[in-house]
Amino acid sequence: MKTAVSIPDRIYEAVEQYAKRRRIPRSHVYAEALARFMAEQESDQDLTAELNRVCQEVETGLDEFGKAASRRALARSDW
Repeated sequence: MKTAVSIPDRIYEAVEQYAKRRRIPRSHVYAEALARFMAEQESDQDLTAELNRVCQEVETGLDEFGKAASRRALARSDW
C-alpha cells in the first residue's frame, strides 16, 4: 500500500541517512517505525482496559463526593 505523508525535514534527513548506511529502502524504515508505534498503542490500550477492570473490582472507600472530586482532578491533569 502506498501513501503520502508530510514529515519535518530533520526526520526525513535522519531516515535518509539511516537507510543509506544500512542499505535499506526508506519505506522499510517508516514501515517498521509505524509497526512499532501501533504495537505500543495496542499495548497501552490493553493496559488501560486491564487497569479499568481492576479499579472496578477494588473498593476505593470513597463516597460519591470523593469519587466526583477525584474524577474532576484527573480530568484537569495531564497524563
